[in-house]
Amino acid sequence: MYHSHQPPLSATLLSRLPPVRGKMTANAPLKDNTWFRVGGNAEVLFSPKDKEDLAAFLAACPANVPLTVIGVASNLLIRDGGVAGVVIKLGPAFASITTEGEAITAGAAALDLNIARAAHKAGLAGLEFLSGIPGTLGGALRMNAGAHGGEIKDIVTSITALDRTGTTRTLTTPEMGFTYRHSAAPSDFIFMSATLQGRAAPPEAIAARMKDIAEARAAAQPLREKTGGSTFANPQGHKAWELIDKAGCRGLAIGGAMMSEKHCNFMINTGSATATDLEALGEEVRRRVREQSGIELQWEIRRIGTRD
Repeated sequence: MYHSHQPPLSATLLSRLPPVRGKMTANAPLKDNTWFRVGGNAEVLFSPKDKEDLAAFLAACPANVPLTVIGVASNLLIRDGGVAGVVIKLGPAFASITTEGEAITAGAAALDLNIARAAHKAGLAGLEFLSGIPGTLGGALRMNAGAHGGEIKDIVTSITALDRTGTTRTLTTPEMGFTYRHSAAPSDFIFMSATLQGRAAPPEAIAARMKDIAEARAAAQPLREKTGGSTFANPQGHKAWELIDKAGCRGLAIGGAMMSEKHCNFMINTGSATATDLEALGEEVRRRVREQSGIELQWEIRRIGTRD
């Protein structure tokens, strides 16, 4: 607790930050930005006006101020104590999508679904799997997101990012060091955009594939719930949901958090969950799976912030 005669940390931090053209808010609620609808506040939330605004901020921001980037927070758990430092949320200025020949260049804040739709419109196949990933391109690059037989590493040809000093960096696919649900790009790089490679195909074939993906998701996943996508990555040679099911965790609940009955690798906020409930449930599932199978599940959901 802060004593009444002490200024809140956020006010102190704001005074140390450079001026920006975008929006900067102290002690900003984050939970409504997340699919789980849980979590504490950002000490400072910064929505840059454009790439130049963000680059100038990074160049002048004190090096000891923690920076965290979030997208639409579809695969993110923000802990109840909130996030110290500056949380950067990229807005519409970072969501452009352009097509040239068989390549699509998209901003990091572009929704994966919108990129798939643009590819369909341009008659480009190979990007349909993006329609099954409920996030932004930036998040997909960070974790080599994949679904329905495709992964980001299969289609990306070049990536631009800003480093901690605001300098623009260009990375090739090999330099990203993509592995299953992971990229080896420096953790302080903020992705700005990427160029993705498609291949010409009849739009009706692309539409049919996207329809199949949408139907498969609706049949298998709890899409209408407050969830965060796949909770755990599939261990090599195994499916996480099968291990969870075998360990008796389908429908397991702690507080307002529950493993989905429909897809037991999805956690759900049934209405009253805290981030603490959700994380405790995930750890209990990991413990039971480890006990039952000897396999250590790894979180796919990114968890940030401090516990209350």
